[in-house]
Amino acid sequence: MQRTGNGPPVIELAGVSKTYVSAGVETPVLFDVSFRVNCGEFVAIVGGSGSGKTTLLNIMGLLDRPSAGKVHIAGDEVGNLDELGRAGMRRDRLGFIFQFHYLLPEFDVLENALMPCRIKGPAFQAGQERRMRDLLDLVGLGDKLKNRPAQLSGGQQQRVAVVRSLANNPALVLADEPTGNLDTRSGRVVFDLMRTLARESGTTFVMVTHDDDFALEADRVIRIRDGRIEDSARTIQP
Repeated sequence: MQRTGNGPPVIELAGVSKTYVSAGVETPVLFDVSFRVNCGEFVAIVGGSGSGKTTLLNIMGLLDRPSAGKVHIAGDEVGNLDELGRAGMRRDRLGFIFQFHYLLPEFDVLENALMPCRIKGPAFQAGQERRMRDLLDLVGLGDKLKNRPAQLSGGQQQRVAVVRSLANNPALVLADEPTGNLDTRSGRVVFDLMRTLARESGTTFVMVTHDDDFALEADRVIRIRDGRIEDSARTIQP
């Protein structure tokens, strides 16, 4: 069930800039970036290498702090949170999908998918296990719950990573080139999976991608060039 547009934006950036300083040398990366993403949206961020996409995603994921500007997640301004508070926000409200799956080789498929639940505690994990089994079955891995990552294909491993990103019922999933290490067929399967899960759960997705075909299938494309938002436009949906 999709919940687009209800309540405050899931994430909002206002006047965000980022400058790195090393050995007294300043390197500006982002300049006055402002946009919002509403509940249930599937948004693609595109731009060339060095455009600032990864820095932007790291700031959205509370893995980095802006030099200026404000970030709100689900209506809460996060600038004054200490590192423990930021870690709690990531644990409770955010999900992450990376270019590499980062599954733990000593754990099986179900255990890997449940890892964010384990971090939140045994009671939460016990309450989510049935849901995670159902999601893994939905993505075609119901017969591989006891397999280790080494026994899966690359596309299957990334499907586990997608399911894992939903383990803590996040308000927002941030995906950094989630199809970048996959062949064309596996990349299509993973992208379609994310779109399906987004539509069915109402979870908001923000995906950084170099693939223009996938970007054009998002609800909205945000283009970034040289650290500035060049364009933010809705795509034409079939």
